[in-house]
Amino acid sequence: MMLPESKNGITIRIMTVEDYKEVKPFMREHFYYDEPLGIGINVPLHLQNEAEEDQHHLDMIRQGLSLIATEDSNPEHVVAIVLAEKLEPHDIEKNRIYAEEKEDNLLGRILRLMAKVEREANVFEHYGVTNFLNSYITAVAAPARGKGLGSRLASTLIELGRSRGFPVMAAYCTSHYSAQQKDALGMECIYTLAYADYKDDQGRGMFTPPAPHTHIRVMAMKL
Repeated sequence: MMLPESKNGITIRIMTVEDYKEVKPFMREHFYYDEPLGIGINVPLHLQNEAEEDQHHLDMIRQGLSLIATEDSNPEHVVAIVLAEKLEPHDIEKNRIYAEEKEDNLLGRILRLMAKVEREANVFEHYGVTNFLNSYITAVAAPARGKGLGSRLASTLIELGRSRGFPVMAAYCTSHYSAQQKDALGMECIYTLAYADYKDDQGRGMFTPPAPHTHIRVMAMKL
């Protein structure tokens, strides 16, 4: 696995804790409100449970599995990121408890949805493995989209996962395009949930992202 790797004026390398000072504002600008569950919302999602979320992201970065893409002409300029982590069976329960403890704000509702998907997809059982590489967040800057950078990041993460001995990689795709991209790389859909079927106690849909984002999908592959 040869990183950093430069192509078309953009270098992909492993993210460091020091990068987080650029990564955090990048996510505010290009992830929280561009991701299907945050499109068109008028609440400050990036500020909800901010300290805990920062800690979670930094814990992930310390595992050395996250990626950052920067411009060769301006290495300070971030154009895309992937936050990724190793997951083991006990993490599923830990994530459920983390989600359940959150208040009933938008982030809390998103975390509870993701915890449900994680439990029901059960990547460990599906593949008979005791750990896997979880592609947690992928974000590409708006001007850099549509140029294959997301696929390049995913391919790089697959290779990194192989080099680190992971048996499986999985991604929980809230976006139609993200799932499509993972499918093109040979990942299979092992679980799907229609947003319309995820309802609150009164039977109302809790998330109504714009088309074509109709389902959340878990995409995975053996490495």
